[in-house]
Amino acid sequence: MSQAIINEPLPAAARARKPAARARLVEWALIAVVLLYAAGLLVAPLVAIVWGSVAEGVGAFVRQIISVDALSALKLTLLMAVGATVINTLFGLCIAWVLARDNFWGKRILNGLVDMPFAVSPVIAGFMIILLFGRNGWLTSITDALGIKVVFAMPGILIATIFISIPFVIREVVPVLNQVSRDQENAARTMGASSWQTFRHVTLPAIRWGLLYGVSLTFARAVGEIGAVLVVSGGVSRLTETATLFIFRSLDDRNAVGANAMAVVLAVVSFVILMVIEFFKRRAEKN
Repeated sequence: MSQAIINEPLPAAARARKPAARARLVEWALIAVVLLYAAGLLVAPLVAIVWGSVAEGVGAFVRQIISVDALSALKLTLLMAVGATVINTLFGLCIAWVLARDNFWGKRILNGLVDMPFAVSPVIAGFMIILLFGRNGWLTSITDALGIKVVFAMPGILIATIFISIPFVIREVVPVLNQVSRDQENAARTMGASSWQTFRHVTLPAIRWGLLYGVSLTFARAVGEIGAVLVVSGGVSRLTETATLFIFRSLDDRNAVGANAMAVVLAVVSFVILMVIEFFKRRAEKN
């Protein structure tokens, strides 16, 4: 009788282990599905691009990358990305400050306009630039008077790149500014610090990781832009052709090695940017 009492709980324990085993099985199944999904959408295309870039040998890959057209496209892409990042960082900080610290009529409208590049197709954005600065555009008389050519020239590419990458600095800095206490800023002003000194020594250190995260996202978005740039640049080789347009033209010219080689370079740049973003994200979370 005593032996039966001792053995009685064992079936219940065994039944309790079955749901746990099923839960682990479901968990591993979900992990397998996620890995297959990621491999199919991310790893497989990267492998295909790398394989296509060296299909005719490493020498062909190197020749395509160091060609005059490729180097010119890379140079223009990096130049436009850096220019757009600098401009959007400066103006993005100002807009983020206004949205986080000031209350005024039209604040919600401004807040909504910041997200317009997310809602508007880049192709439509390029078309809007043509309507403003193209032949018979609304602002063409002003640019003609200043002797500036916008459409099918580098200013148009820069404007398009700035437009599609506007929101990132703002959207990363505003939440951080909302969390920053104003007590230290007020204390600095009480001690005689100017507005610039207060921002530089008090506010900027508090938002630096969020700001750098937004800057990294802005640069990454600018490097990979094609839609708006395709519309406003004209894609003239060695003049207004960016790296993404180089890939587009190479595919059209049936130059698969050149397209894949440039794609590999942009993939490497994107990977480095992602690593930088993750670094800034972790630092921001720690702070």
